[in-house]
Amino acid sequence: MTATAPRPAAPAPRAPGASALRAPAYRLLALLLLTAALLGTVLSGAASAHSTLTGSDPSDGAVVATAPQRVTLTFSEQVALGDDSIRVLEPSGKRADSGELRDLCSGSVVKYGVDLRDGLPDGTYTVAWQAVSADSHPISGAFSFSIGKPSATKVVLPKEQPGGGLVGWLYDGGRYVSYAGFTVLVGGCAFVLACWPRGASVRPVQRLVAYGWVTFTAATLALLMLRGPYTGSGELGDAFDLGVLREVLDTRTGAALTSRLLLAGAAALFVAVLFGPYARREGPGDRRDLVYGLAVGGTIVAAGTAGTWALSEHASTGVQPGLAMPLDVVHLLAVAVWLGGLTALVVALYREPSIERGAVERYSRLAFGAVVVLAATGLYQSWRQVGTWTALTGTAYGRLLLVKVGLVAVLLGVGWISRRWTRRLGETVRVPAQRQDGDEGLEGTAREEAAPAPEAVADPVRAAQLARQRAAVAVARERRVRDADPARAGLRRSVLAETAVVVVLLAVTTALTATEPGRSQEQADRARAATATAVPDRPVDVSLPFDTGGPNGTGTVRLNLDPGRSGGNALRVAVAGADGKPRDVAELKVSFTLDAQEIGPLPVALERDAAGRWTARSAQLPMPGDWRVRVTVRTSDIDQTTIDKNVKIG
Repeated sequence: MTATAPRPAAPAPRAPGASALRAPAYRLLALLLLTAALLGTVLSGAASAHSTLTGSDPSDGAVVATAPQRVTLTFSEQVALGDDSIRVLEPSGKRADSGELRDLCSGSVVKYGVDLRDGLPDGTYTVAWQAVSADSHPISGAFSFSIGKPSATKVVLPKEQPGGGLVGWLYDGGRYVSYAGFTVLVGGCAFVLACWPRGASVRPVQRLVAYGWVTFTAATLALLMLRGPYTGSGELGDAFDLGVLREVLDTRTGAALTSRLLLAGAAALFVAVLFGPYARREGPGDRRDLVYGLAVGGTIVAAGTAGTWALSEHASTGVQPGLAMPLDVVHLLAVAVWLGGLTALVVALYREPSIERGAVERYSRLAFGAVVVLAATGLYQSWRQVGTWTALTGTAYGRLLLVKVGLVAVLLGVGWISRRWTRRLGETVRVPAQRQDGDEGLEGTAREEAAPAPEAVADPVRAAQLARQRAAVAVARERRVRDADPARAGLRRSVLAETAVVVVLLAVTTALTATEPGRSQEQADRARAATATAVPDRPVDVSLPFDTGGPNGTGTVRLNLDPGRSGGNALRVAVAGADGKPRDVAELKVSFTLDAQEIGPLPVALERDAAGRWTARSAQLPMPGDWRVRVTVRTSDIDQTTIDKNVKIG
């Protein structure tokens, strides 16, 4: 007998299906999930806007003769504010308000305000505000008004808006991941209970559901920790501040996230029973009792979890919330049953060769029922959130909804192809244990099937070789079984295509939950327009100091635009020297530019009335907006300067 040099011991072989992520289909699915998570984050970040500021007193850009007693803000829907949510800042940057929030809401009018201190100096004041919409999203803004006359201000507002930056990106990504985890968890369990009871003992399906639970729970915990900085400071470090966490727990969204975590614990118990006693059941009587108990308990846990979204997001605000919230729960459950069940089916088709045709047909019927429920509830929610045909195409929410409807149509088309493959699907194929053609060219397969078990061989190197060969034979046999029915391969491809569309659909759905509904956006626009119409015209006064750099080159240009609105205005310009007395200059030019609309510069023809006084009887400004006034002053043949400032034209 020829001696054979021993080979290094190889690692223990993996059992077939031990790593679902090794399959190319799963790598593709993971890549799609990552891409869709980024897409959902970008979409939600780009379109995020909810309750809006529809009016204020004083209004933005107003010039009042005396200091008002109070500053008030009016919103399009209910918001949550604290004592420090509205700040009024003097030109020097000091607080000008008392710091105590006043609730001035009455009926459908949502109004809050803060009192101002006595003895405020003249100048330009900045109002900065921050709130949380009734649908749980942070909003903020700032505007200015002037007492007496406008002035320079030292106020510097933070560039980062609440809900933006790294914290906003992480929070929006967590929202997508939590939706995906909930869908896989609920849909996978429903697929096992209603369509494929034998799947409770199939390891890849067990892993899928377990991954769904872990993903859902981890994302919910992350959302709870990030909620404070997301609606507040925007600093990631505040996620670990217990004081901030206590404040979050007192809010409606904090209570919803906490309830979601508790329900995740109940879901863990459900999963343990499903893959434990239910998977090991023996008699039909035991099976009926377990199926009934799991169906009732699972429905309660799933509905309760879906309810935490309905109670804290769009369904809880707007018209008919009493009907919208339970329908939103039904809608979310139908989504989970359809799309989560589809994910479980693609896992079964790729990782388990012996799934029965009856299981696929049962899922097909279940998915059809879920689609009918989705169509009915989705039609109602679309009417409720959009309201008009113009909002369907003229708002970000409406356009995203059209994209979602298009994706659902594509998904139904691919599903129709899957149903055709299902009708052609053969029953479960069993392959004999002996070697057949197509064993992937495995050398020595027949010998290894007749060889002793690895544990019966004394030599550990030889035992490892035998174990690897037996595992390879088992993999080849499973592949033959899986590919024995051509319709099964076609079904796998079509179901995988459905799953790819589902991943993108979840991203768009996540973006929709972070976008202001079209109905409320149109209402806010109408309210802002009505407020702007109701505000009387106020002349705009602008004072611009200048320094041309030459002798006696300093002074002030004061412009008065009356009535300070779009259309024709009378412009009066006064130039004073450093001593405050009227002063003539060699040349004076004034122009207006609306940068947002790329209008201008529009020069104004000035006529000299008296020493240091000029007038333009018809300064035409075609539309309202933030106009930039540019003034060029020349005090000698070579000394000249140009100064500008933005003014609000109503």
